[in-house]
Amino acid sequence: MSSIDPEYAKNLQWILDNDISDLGFDLTFAVETDVFGTMRVIDLKPGGNQVMVTEENKHEYVQLVADLKLTRAIRRQICSFLDGFHEFIPHSLVSLFDEYELELLMSGLPEVDMNDWEKNTTYANGYDVESPVVVWFWKVLRSLSKTDVVLLLQFATGSSRVPLGGFSNLSGTSGPHQFCISRVEFKPNLLPSASTCFNMLRLPEYRSEEELKERLLVALRCGSQGFDFA
Repeated sequence: MSSIDPEYAKNLQWILDNDISDLGFDLTFAVETDVFGTMRVIDLKPGGNQVMVTEENKHEYVQLVADLKLTRAIRRQICSFLDGFHEFIPHSLVSLFDEYELELLMSGLPEVDMNDWEKNTTYANGYDVESPVVVWFWKVLRSLSKTDVVLLLQFATGSSRVPLGGFSNLSGTSGPHQFCISRVEFKPNLLPSASTCFNMLRLPEYRSEEELKERLLVALRCGSQGFDFA
């Protein structure tokens, strides 16, 4: 949701994080949405306009709203696209790959200029260019295979492609947004995570270069599936 409407995603996150009674007005399981230029009220479930959102059912409400915005409201367009796509590439062949593998299959492995990447990186939450974990990170990254470097680029930005003009032209959901490494307090077995909408890698403050490399590779090869509300 945050990739297509960051402000709306923040509103949904507020509902999850706060008491629904603090909202100041009543919510029902019905929302007003734009359908090809016409505003319509759509029930999120049968009789939704008569069902109040409460603390007990607010997670269901957020899930149904996200599903409406991301799939139900554009289901006809998605199905039309898939019908056309599968005329050229059968579903049985595409289903062998996840979205990341399919992108690499279609685009190939790009050339990644490590110096340009490092030069156009910012740091947050206590990290800077001289932080031990940051120094280890760039050392580890330069030791990885070309495939793993591209996996990291995908993991942190959502795309395997380097922007035209290099990393200085990297964009997020709201415009230009440089790659950022953000400090996370160390916890045992904690893996790196990412916010692809903001090109941000959340890197725990590991205790050694070897530990950083091991956890990073686990995240890239085994833990890069799925998402949550940020």
